[in-house]
Amino acid sequence: MKKILSPNFDERPAGTRINCLVLHYTDMETAAAAINHLKNPEAKVSAHYVVDEDGSIIQMVDEQYRAWHAGKSSWRGKEKLNDFSIGIEIVNPGHRCGYRPFPEVQMRRLAELSAAIIKRHEIPARNVVAHSDIAPERKKDPGELFDWQFLAENGVGLWHQVKYHWERLLLKPGDFGGEVWKMQKALKNYGYKIPLTQQFDEETKLTVMAFQRHFLPFNRDNTREITGLWTALEQEIIEDLLRHL
Repeated sequence: MKKILSPNFDERPAGTRINCLVLHYTDMETAAAAINHLKNPEAKVSAHYVVDEDGSIIQMVDEQYRAWHAGKSSWRGKEKLNDFSIGIEIVNPGHRCGYRPFPEVQMRRLAELSAAIIKRHEIPARNVVAHSDIAPERKKDPGELFDWQFLAENGVGLWHQVKYHWERLLLKPGDFGGEVWKMQKALKNYGYKIPLTQQFDEETKLTVMAFQRHFLPFNRDNTREITGLWTALEQEIIEDLLRHL
């Protein structure tokens, strides 16, 4: 593992226990551009690790310190995830610069690195999250092409056992009432920050889209869009995840 240290870090709050792993994509045209950005003191951003497309790993911040990767964020009722998380940047152009699938060698090395981090800090599988999970109103990464199922099969994070099927629409933006509340409550119980308003508003739609990017990655063959609609498939998946927590 190569080290390219970033000056963009500080001390974690006293007594903080690391219990979350946050996965990002770099969203820049090249790995070199991303690394230069992460070590630029004026950028005020960083991550503990960068995993390149060829599988090489660069450490930029020691795990004991707080890297500046999550920004305004929330998971399972806790804010400011920088305080208690490890952040990994995965080299990919992202939605801005030509989003593409993540190479197998990159995913394998990411799984190895993540598994070691999880073991060191005893991070619960439920706390292996996407940047979009913890900040759905701002972020899409690592996105719908990212293979969360592969990670889960290699001991990193959670996955569901639901078989994909025809999607019967249950709820859509603009809906209001008890069924919307139940959907919001289920997403909140899993970990998302979502107000229980009974209103399928824009904030709720963005949270549903984050959930879809994580647990319904159909876009690898362009057969499914990230819609923000709540169907019987999303309902079965969230029920399966909650049942196995």
